[in-house]
Amino acid sequence: MNDAVSLEKTPPAVADLPERVGVLLVNLGTPDTADAKGVRVYLKEFLSDARVIENQGLIWKLVLNGIILNTRPRKKAKDYQKIWNTEKNESPLKTITRAQSDKLSAALGSHTHLVVDWAMRYGNPSIRSRIKALTEQGCDRILVVPLYPQYSAATSATVCDEAFRVLSAMRAQPTLRVTPPYYDEPDYINALAVSIDKHLATLDFTPEMIVASFHGMPQKYIDKGDPYRAQCVATTEALRKRLGPNAPKLLLTFQSRFGFDEWLQPYTDKTIEQLAKDGVRRIAVVMPGFSADCLETLEEIAQENCEIFLHNGGEKFSAIPCLNDSEEGMDVIRQLVLRELQGWI
Repeated sequence: MNDAVSLEKTPPAVADLPERVGVLLVNLGTPDTADAKGVRVYLKEFLSDARVIENQGLIWKLVLNGIILNTRPRKKAKDYQKIWNTEKNESPLKTITRAQSDKLSAALGSHTHLVVDWAMRYGNPSIRSRIKALTEQGCDRILVVPLYPQYSAATSATVCDEAFRVLSAMRAQPTLRVTPPYYDEPDYINALAVSIDKHLATLDFTPEMIVASFHGMPQKYIDKGDPYRAQCVATTEALRKRLGPNAPKLLLTFQSRFGFDEWLQPYTDKTIEQLAKDGVRRIAVVMPGFSADCLETLEEIAQENCEIFLHNGGEKFSAIPCLNDSEEGMDVIRQLVLRELQGWI
């Protein structure tokens, strides 16, 4: 009889915790500090991921540790300093992702057993630390939300890799779900269109065309079967249709090349340069593949590519903000999360 009773007892540490469901928003990552040391730590983690650089052989390790990590951090640190949130001493990506988490938590406040948190794939707060925090709050089910509209192995897949790597070391694992890419979801396409229209209404010029710039990747990754480019094309086509025939022409490009391999084309910087040389005087750039503004949007596009355009004869340039934690952007995330939580709440 005593044995039967003891078998029914739950350890107090577990019994005291209510059953909860966690929602973990995950974005790419950022250095902790805007100096060479902080950037070096971040780049080492990022470029040591075999999803990002697939050939992690001896030659790459020598290049990474002997050349890249000794030269690139100083340059990138200067770029981060141009856009750094000095008030909070953090990158805008961290500021915005936190705000997205806070607003999602408030929007889902009626579901009292939901816990919303956020993490970075590279840097801090880490996926490991936030999964641990969620489970310590009683979350036995966690919905992981990679904040990438378009899937790629170098973004969405590596979030899954890390999440399951964390679980592999846990005896009492939470049940995990992962949201799918939302590259052609009507809510997402509509949010992009609304954000574009709102931004254009604030300008003192009408762009002759809008460049839709997505983060690039090596062409060989696509050749091996990555669906990323096809999803970028689908997003652009859906957005073009939603904007309608009276909107400026929408042009698809890819930014942020790295190394010597051929990357997805057309390249954003080369396209913007050529547009200016061909007599286009007014453009706007939207970045539909980024859910939050970051170095690649605030510095690379809004500053570097703006300079390229103006230097080559362009007159008016505007970078359209990402969806960030705007009303439209938060509605996309909220609808996605609620759909994928069905059966759990």
